[in-house]
Amino acid sequence: MSHLRFNAVEAAFKRKAIPVVAPAKNVSDYYGKYVFSVSTMSRYLSAEVMDSIQNAVERGVTLDSSIADDVAAGMKRWACELGATHYTHWFQPLTDGTAQKHDSFIEYVGMPGENIIENFSGKLLVQQESDASSFPNGGIRSTFEARGYTAWDPSSPAFVIDDTLCIPTIFISYTGDSLDFKAPLLRSISAVNKAATAVCQYFDTNVKKVFSYLGWEQEYFLVDESLYATRPDLLMTGRTLLGHESAKNQQLEDHYFGSIPSRVTAFMQDLEYEAYRYGIPLKTRHNEVAPNQFELAPIYGETNLSVDQNLLIMWLMKRVARRHSFRVLLHEKPFAGVNGSGKHNNWSLGTDTGVGLFTPGKTPEENLVFIIFLVNALMAVYKHNGLLKASISSATNAHRLGANEAPPAIISAFLGKQISDVLDKLENSTEEEAILLDEKKRLSLGIAHIPAVLLDNTDRNRTSPFAFTGNRFEFRALGSSANCSSAMIVLNTAMAAQLTDFKTEVDFKIDCGKSVNQAIFEVLKCYIKTSKPIRFEGNGYSDEWKEEAMRRGLDCEDSVPKIFKSYTSAESVKIFKDMGVMSKTELKARNEVKWEIYTKKLQIEARVLGDLVLSHVIPVATRYQSLLLDNLYKIKQIYSEEKSSELSLMDGALVEEITGHVIALKRNVDEMVEARKVANRLENAYDKAVCYHDTVLPYFEIIRYHADHLELIVDDEMWSLPKYRELLFIR
Repeated sequence: MSHLRFNAVEAAFKRKAIPVVAPAKNVSDYYGKYVFSVSTMSRYLSAEVMDSIQNAVERGVTLDSSIADDVAAGMKRWACELGATHYTHWFQPLTDGTAQKHDSFIEYVGMPGENIIENFSGKLLVQQESDASSFPNGGIRSTFEARGYTAWDPSSPAFVIDDTLCIPTIFISYTGDSLDFKAPLLRSISAVNKAATAVCQYFDTNVKKVFSYLGWEQEYFLVDESLYATRPDLLMTGRTLLGHESAKNQQLEDHYFGSIPSRVTAFMQDLEYEAYRYGIPLKTRHNEVAPNQFELAPIYGETNLSVDQNLLIMWLMKRVARRHSFRVLLHEKPFAGVNGSGKHNNWSLGTDTGVGLFTPGKTPEENLVFIIFLVNALMAVYKHNGLLKASISSATNAHRLGANEAPPAIISAFLGKQISDVLDKLENSTEEEAILLDEKKRLSLGIAHIPAVLLDNTDRNRTSPFAFTGNRFEFRALGSSANCSSAMIVLNTAMAAQLTDFKTEVDFKIDCGKSVNQAIFEVLKCYIKTSKPIRFEGNGYSDEWKEEAMRRGLDCEDSVPKIFKSYTSAESVKIFKDMGVMSKTELKARNEVKWEIYTKKLQIEARVLGDLVLSHVIPVATRYQSLLLDNLYKIKQIYSEEKSSELSLMDGALVEEITGHVIALKRNVDEMVEARKVANRLENAYDKAVCYHDTVLPYFEIIRYHADHLELIVDDEMWSLPKYRELLFIR
């Protein structure tokens, strides 16, 4: 098998960058070409129909059938001009990916078997039936209860991929329960809009709507397809289950923001051209910290659309990578010993009057609005830090979080010195005081030809999972493969519930004779004090912080299956129900799905790991051991007893070392298989997931330890799996 590895290395090493040609001179000439955007719709739909769609998007008014027919006709005409022959409802099941079933536009005219026409009605646009039992549903649908529905989301523009018109939809069961991420996301957006608008109207009655905004940063690894194909663990699980660290990894910090390799640059260019055609405004690209790790990020957008764009870009990344003989790795921790990949979610709220609610203002009133929303965000995170942790937890993300990345067991918030000082001053004030924040300060560098640098009102804390960065919060703990909706649903819902509580308390004080400002200040002072345990400015990687967090009463659970239980706590059930986002039935079903997925991912990894050890590692190790034994025998045949003893010391020691590792590998693989069998016999999804976490997962590191040591011992020419130095440094 080793010849496959060396052939793959040779093929990867010889690859050159593929030339990429821009579709047009200016991005604006082809931007959004494949998206049925508002500007595109205006060319295919009447003004009356456009107004109806706007009402549907902004006010939740249901489109009547006649309007739906007009929209479908215009959408089909536009799609067919781009070469579409099929359509699909594009939805987001509880798998973190997307799903679609393609249907042709053709229908019979007259008697079956005679002429056909191309048709697309409003009925087909608005609603479709789908099999709800074959997707993760947590017991909401049985195998014999298959009916589910996809329903058009007019706030997300349709788009064309190849020959198919893709229509973003929600996915619900026959009983009306959501089976996807989009339906609860839309409800959470509506909830935070309602609650935030009510608070804004204390100061500006012109505010009619508050938007939830999201800016994601997508990290990923690239691996040459030849090397990828010769690693069964990468193929089956998305990460390397074995592999000793390379002598050089990221310790020199020379890859971060370094010169982008030419093959990767070509991939990035190609990807950007594709993204722009789909209206995805990619803005940033760069090398990340680990070798062969990279990042891309778009301009911020409205949360629902931004989520759709992230799901689409993850699909486009994989598709474009194939053209450049790469494979994209979106697993949170594909390689041990180097940083994993996250998906930082930059979250903010803004009014329809153009005010950023997490942006410091220039007047005391503007800053009071800013402080209100900042403090309520802290309260929401403090009250529901366990739920927020559950929203980003998974079997794959658990490998990433820890050592050099945001800790998984603790959600804390970072504000920076200036904002913290303002809150401390406000907490300890005895009367209403004007809230004044400095504009960006200027930092003189003392170098004549370098202009003064504008300082933000916060520094950055890369160890904080939830950091305020000047005009938004950066939720850094998300995994790179996740659907952003998971975190955004929780953030928006928790914030909506918190703002609702805030307004209730303020209104009560106003009814008791307090002025609006007096009431607000009194509630804010209480919130600042109450939420103080969630604020942490130090090193989130330290053991001291873990101990301190426990003393503060923060959720420090680190077992992923147990973390998921936060979804069905009494507090969580209440806020989701009160805000109209999810019912208790839907929450319980999602937990069932999470536990099942967790178990299945560990089950697959355990099987692949056992196969790698028994089919690759042990055979190679014993074959090399045989060569050593043969050499020992020949030494004894040729040299004197004294000389042969001296010459055979090293080989003899290696033979013993290999024997020890091989025995340990076989024993631990056998024990892992037995532990898996015991876990598999459990019927309760939670119990099974906990059993896999507690009794199967611990074997992974033990087995890896022995296999990776054998990798260092065995003759390099015999080792069949591409090594880290090849996977990470051949570009």
